[in-house]
Parts: sequence; structure tokens; C-alpha cells
Amino acid sequence: MAKCTKKVGIIGKYRTHYGASLRKMVKKMEISQHAKYTCSFCGRTQMQSRALGIWHCGSRMKTVAGGAWTYTTTSAVTVTSAIRRLKELKGQ
Repeated sequence: MAKCTKKVGIIGKYRTHYGASLRKMVKKMEISQHAKYTCSFCGRTQMQSRALGIWHCGSRMKTVAGGAWTYTTTSAVTVTSAIRRLKELKGQ
């Protein structure tokens, strides 16, 4: 049986099911989910997804909660920057 992933990549497992638009969206999500991210604790590119929303750093053995498909979400970035800014204002 031949592999059907030469052109389509990770979504070859779906073959011709579900339509092209949905497969393209799923491809984007699955690539981001299986990618390795930079750990915010040690700075290495070791952060990998263990389960939906659970991320694990292989070098520091640290497990944190994050986004479902990516390590950080846009709302989390907004909140952390607001907290940092408020801490700076409080320190002055």
C-alpha cells in the first residue's frame, strides 16, 4: 500500500475525505501541535505537546498548561504583558 503523503503531508491519512478546505485547516493545526517550541524556563527548543493543552519540556522535565494547538495563546500573551507592565508601574 502506497503512502499518500508526498504532496499533502501530515493530512494524507484523511485521503479524499472531509473536503480540501477542512483538510487544509487541520493540516495547519496538526503541524503547529506537533512542532517543538522554545521553553520559557530554559530557552531550549524542547517544549512538546503531551496531550490537549499540556506541554512538557524534555530538558528541564517541566510540565505546564498552554494552548490546545500552540504553546502560548494570544490571550495569554496579552495577560502576561499587562501583568509585566503593571509590575513595572508599581515598582516606580
